Amino acid sequence: MKSKQATVTRRAMLCTALTAGALSSGITSQSANANMAARTQKRGYASGPFGLVHYYDTGAAGQPLLMFHQAPQSARQFDSVYAPLAVRGIRAIGVDMPGFGMSDVTPFVPTIQDWARIASPVLDALGIERADVLGHHTGALLATEIALQVPDRVRNVVMHGPFPITEVEREAYLKKLQFTEINFEYKADGSHLSDSFRQRFDRYGPGADPKLTTRVVVEKFQGFGPFWYGHNAAYRYDHAAALQRLRHRALILTNTTDVIYALAQRARRMRPDFEYAEFEGGGVDIFDQQPEAWSDAVVRFLSIDGKTKS
Repeated sequence: MKSKQATVTRRAMLCTALTAGALSSGITSQSANANMAARTQKRGYASGPFGLVHYYDTGAAGQPLLMFHQAPQSARQFDSVYAPLAVRGIRAIGVDMPGFGMSDVTPFVPTIQDWARIASPVLDALGIERADVLGHHTGALLATEIALQVPDRVRNVVMHGPFPITEVEREAYLKKLQFTEINFEYKADGSHLSDSFRQRFDRYGPGADPKLTTRVVVEKFQGFGPFWYGHNAAYRYDHAAALQRLRHRALILTNTTDVIYALAQRARRMRPDFEYAEFEGGGVDIFDQQPEAWSDAVVRFLSIDGKTKS
């Protein structure tokens, strides 16, 4: 019969051998976790009105900030800003919208108003009474609607890329959506993937990272719902009317080469009482392009001398 000591010794030797092999091949624990966003090791699910809602959380410390991504991505869009926000005193909570990332999809074609119903269950699951809300593009619309639906649970609103389009513009956006997303063709040779990669890579601008673009393209197709649900909900939402109804303290964020920069200027004219900040250059991946400057702008709005505004 083998002794316990022998078993332990063999296990120790095996671990040593595996470690040595990994190191000799250049594989480290750091490189193995290269796709793991810093400070988001805490992840979880809340039971929402349409099933499970997945979120990333930097931890219990700091002023809570719910963050909602653009479509068709996931809350991994904020990977580059979780850590900068955390060290600045913000508890950053990135939420996968229903049907995207790892959140369950609605059993019907959703609206922004439908998606807003996930906010309270997420806050309840985390034991948070009130939080700031932030969104980018489609997420900015969702952040606005959450503030309208549950105003007592929202402190401040941050909208990066507001979308106050006219009815004529809405019709044009929806017509294009039908062609580019709803009727999207999945091709047998897989060229729809390479085409999606090239379009997204070019949209980044100078310095595009093929690894980042690969992740973003995968996010587009990995959700539990059709990826066109995101832009369909955004284009059908009347953000212009919602902005007029919003009574919370709010910040409009934009960057000068964002594809909807002009709409941010329109929103600014509509609500001159809202605070405003912009970044020079950058595209739809502004979080990866200017993470420190972006985090500074958000925290500057939410805090004065390290104390979060109410």
